[in-house]
Amino acid sequence: MEKESSLSSFWDDQKLAREKISRLKFLKVHAIPFSELQSDILELLELLKLAEKEDDEVVLKEIDEKITELKQRVDTFSGVSIFRGVYDAKNSFLALHSGAGGTDACDWTEMLLRMYCRWLDQSGFVYQLVDSLKGDEAGLRRATIYVQGVYAFGNLKSEIGVHRLVRLSPFDANHKRHTSFASVDVFPEIEPESVQINEADLKIDTYSAGGPGGQHVNKTASAVRISHIPSGVIIQCQSERSQHQNKQTAMRMLIAKLNAFKEEEKKQTINKIYSEKGEIAWSYQIRSYVLHPYNLVKDHRTETEIGDVQGVLDGEKLSVFIQAYLKSQKP
Repeated sequence: MEKESSLSSFWDDQKLAREKISRLKFLKVHAIPFSELQSDILELLELLKLAEKEDDEVVLKEIDEKITELKQRVDTFSGVSIFRGVYDAKNSFLALHSGAGGTDACDWTEMLLRMYCRWLDQSGFVYQLVDSLKGDEAGLRRATIYVQGVYAFGNLKSEIGVHRLVRLSPFDANHKRHTSFASVDVFPEIEPESVQINEADLKIDTYSAGGPGGQHVNKTASAVRISHIPSGVIIQCQSERSQHQNKQTAMRMLIAKLNAFKEEEKKQTINKIYSEKGEIAWSYQIRSYVLHPYNLVKDHRTETEIGDVQGVLDGEKLSVFIQAYLKSQKP
C-alpha cells in the first residue's frame, strides 16, 4: 500500500486515495504492532524453553527483562485497540461554550481550554485556535480548536458533555461558593463530499476579527460566520488573516457538525445538550470538578475519581478519565 501511494497516479481518484491512506494508517497502528508482538512473544517462548532445559540463569534473567518490556508494549497496544469507531482516527474540532454561572462560567470555559491545550501538548497532538469570544468581564463565552493527530477524535470524544465546577468564586466580593457549567463538544473532521450542503441553505457573514491587538485586528472583515438555516447551526472562524481561509475552515467545521447530527439518532437530545440554544446546566453533566469544600474530580459515567484536581486541570491526569471512559465503552 505504501508503494502504491507513492505512484504519481495515486491521487487521480482523490476520494479512493484518501480511503486508502486512512486504511494504511489503521494498518500501521494496529496490524503491524500486533504482528510484531505476536512474533516477539513466540520467539521469547522458544528461548524460555531452551533456557529452562539448560538451566541457564543468565538467559532466564534476560528473559525476565524482556517480559517487562513486552508487558509495556502490550499495555500500549491495548490502549490503541480501544479505538474501533468509524471516525476515531480522524482529526477533530473541540468546541467549548460557557453555561450557567455568569462570569464564573466564562472563566471556567477558559480553564477547560487551558486544560485541553496542556493535555494535547503533553500527548503530542497539534492544535490551532480557530474561534473564540471573550466574556464581558473575564474568561471566554466560547472557543473552538482544531486538533490534528492519530486518534484525535477517538480520544476527545470522551469529553463530550457538560462539565461542572464548584469553587469559592474569585469574582464574588463575599467569596462565596459558586457552581458554574461549560459544555464540551467534539466533531470528527470528515471529507467534504460526505455531507451534501445546498448553498441556498447557507447565510454567510463577515466581520472584523477581535484579538489582543495588531495591525490586522478590527481593520479587515476577515472573520466568517456561516449559518446553516435548516438546522440552525452557526459556525464562526477568525483564526486566519485571510477571509478565504477562515471560510474554508468554517465550512469544514460545519460539515463536521452536520455529520455528527446525521450520525446521531437522537438528534433532538443532542441539540438540547450541545447546541448554543440548549441549557448548559445540571442536566447531562458528565464530570464534576470540586475545589471547595474538598478537592475531587469525579466522572459520573465511570465513577472514576481523582483527588488531585490541579493535576487534572494542568492536563497531566486527564488521561485517567479518558482511558476509563474508553475502556467502559469497549465491547
